[in-house]
Amino acid sequence: MFALPPNNIYMEFDYTTTTQKDFDLAVSTIEAEIAKAGFRVLYVHDVAKTLSEKDLVIEPMKIVEFCNAKSAYQVLKADPKIGLCLPCKILVYVKDGSTIISGMRPIVLPQFFPNAQLGTLPEEIDALIKVIIDNAK
Repeated sequence: MFALPPNNIYMEFDYTTTTQKDFDLAVSTIEAEIAKAGFRVLYVHDVAKTLSEKDLVIEPMKIVEFCNAKSAYQVLKADPKIGLCLPCKILVYVKDGSTIISGMRPIVLPQFFPNAQLGTLPEEIDALIKVIIDNAK
């Protein structure tokens, strides 16, 4: 069971925006902004390519996984099951000809892990993810 946020207000799970950049430029800009924010890109999943290997076709889509070791250490010490939500991810995809950038918001973590003492870390990482996305668009 998960705890309701204060005043029963559910927080948005994602932060999503559209960019005028083409898909490849949006992905490379996201990677550069992640590095500027003090994170490390761990892996870029080319979802469209992977699916095409099974003859399944979708528009371009990549998931950029990234992490900050110190932050990961802090949340894993608070509750090892938070590892299910790590590393952070930003999704870049094309839909109806538009390039879209979307990131999961860490401020939702306390909803799923109400007993973990995370302090202000979810809000801090959430703010950084928004900056990464805004600067990349």
